[in-house]
Amino acid sequence: MSYPINIALFGFGRIGRNIFRQGYKNPNFNFVAISDLGPAESLHYLLVRDSIHGPINKDITLDGNFLIANDQKVRILPGGEPGKIPWDSFNVDVLIDATGKYRKSADLQKHIDAGAKRVIVTVPPNDEIDRIVIPGINEETIELSDQVISTTSSTTQVLALMLKMLDEKFGVKRAMMTTIHAYTSDQPLADSAQADLRRSRSAVENIIPNKTWAPGFVEKIMPQFSGKIAGTAFNVPVSNGSSVDLTTELNHLPSVDVVNEAIKSFADSSLKSIVGYTDDPIVSRDVIGCSETMIFDAKATMISANALLKTVCWYDNGWGFSARILELIKSYQSLENKGDAS
Repeated sequence: MSYPINIALFGFGRIGRNIFRQGYKNPNFNFVAISDLGPAESLHYLLVRDSIHGPINKDITLDGNFLIANDQKVRILPGGEPGKIPWDSFNVDVLIDATGKYRKSADLQKHIDAGAKRVIVTVPPNDEIDRIVIPGINEETIELSDQVISTTSSTTQVLALMLKMLDEKFGVKRAMMTTIHAYTSDQPLADSAQADLRRSRSAVENIIPNKTWAPGFVEKIMPQFSGKIAGTAFNVPVSNGSSVDLTTELNHLPSVDVVNEAIKSFADSSLKSIVGYTDDPIVSRDVIGCSETMIFDAKATMISANALLKTVCWYDNGWGFSARILELIKSYQSLENKGDAS
């Protein structure tokens, strides 16, 4: 795999469009194809007129079934099931499955069988795949032989990073997480009959309790937390900007100032550009477009009964997550280069 890396997007919703917006001007990336159920005109329109991130420069145009962007001619293909598109005909180095639909290894393997050299899926898998990667946690474990990789979810990444930092500094005995999450595209605007009764209610009128994958996958990646963490989620009526509220019992309970200084030290050094830090009185809208995986809110740190620590961090639940995917693609490319050099 050499620069530029040929990338195809399977699914062009929120994550797919965020990835494209961040990557299409980068000379390391060459987007060759986009597959989605929507018509080409709609995909182009939603890319350049985004309700959350605003309009994009007018240098992206539509020519039939091609997006023309920064000297790239990106083929728009009909959506469908994995394995239906011959990715080898586009010389795809990395296929990003951003549909959020396919979580089984057998389905994801079909992209490889159809000619993609490597697949990154933007949701946690249902069964065993080659690699689950959270940047800042275990990216050093990647290997050239990895073909199907998951980057879990934005919430999972935030929880893993918070636990890593607190555990390294103070030792985590147990933890309970709540994510207050922006509504998602699979929720109805008005009450609508669905199998999940809570999620049948209007996303813009209600705070809706929900399940979260995050604790289970953190335990899988970081077995030192096995049996020690649990969590829940609430979808709230905002379009973007989410937070993780984490309550922990620690081996060594520090003061609020010591906790904040510890997180700031990570943000300034080993986790710089992945973890952000602020002592400003921010709200959810303030993190829209932030490229870090999470922004630690120093003003929200609390200690209760000299026993429990509460910490809060914020995240754009699409933008920073997409940035990590592009960085991971470059990390695999660096491995390829090292392999070629040796």
